[in-house]
Amino acid sequence: MADYSTIRATTAGARAARIDEGLRAHMNKVYGTMSVGMLVTGAVAWAVGSSPALLSAFRDPVTMQPNILGWIAMFAPLIFVFVIGGAVNRVSAAALQTMFYVFSALMGLSLAWIFAVFTGVSIAQTFLVTAIAFAGLSLYGYTTKRDITGWGSFLMMGLIGLIAASVINIFLGSPAIAFAVSIIGLLIFAALTAYDTQRIKVDYVQHANYGDAEWLGKSAILGALNLYMNFINIFMFLLQFMGNQRD
Repeated sequence: MADYSTIRATTAGARAARIDEGLRAHMNKVYGTMSVGMLVTGAVAWAVGSSPALLSAFRDPVTMQPNILGWIAMFAPLIFVFVIGGAVNRVSAAALQTMFYVFSALMGLSLAWIFAVFTGVSIAQTFLVTAIAFAGLSLYGYTTKRDITGWGSFLMMGLIGLIAASVINIFLGSPAIAFAVSIIGLLIFAALTAYDTQRIKVDYVQHANYGDAEWLGKSAILGALNLYMNFINIFMFLLQFMGNQRD
């Protein structure tokens, strides 16, 4: 009996160690994919935003108001998120990863205007603050013993309301609404960062024993997409407070 218990404990320990090792590799892929997406976004945004000729194709050079192409560029990333969601079960992990990078490029195109409006120093400072805050929030979501998966429905409702308020304020142009949206949005995406990190971890642990490499690959890409969007939104909301506009 003692020998059997020892063997069982050893087997369980080996399985737990294998899951932990796999989880670390999975999270490394999530963060690695997200980081590449951020580089793509930054490169596209800088290339277009630092070129008056390219940026003028999307926005008025004086007022920075979007033209028809500008509106398309603004909403293209949101539309593409739904395209990715609908394609998850029909494409390979490699194709899904390519779609994520296309999405990252579209996001860069939609954000290019910030390089014409804000100083490069303030953009860099805001990015650094965002990176530090994101790292702390994601680390909390990964290490906390508290189950925060129950936040999901509340955060989704808040996100829907935030999107609706943002769209409405595009036409109203109310500074008060814009300020409220920035504060609430910052809180929502901060919480989503911790929530999504824990969800990625829990999903992996629950599916680790199945050994479905294709599912794990797609799961890492979708996890990177969620964390990427949280990072971008935190950055943009912080930029409203920390960004210094060009003269």
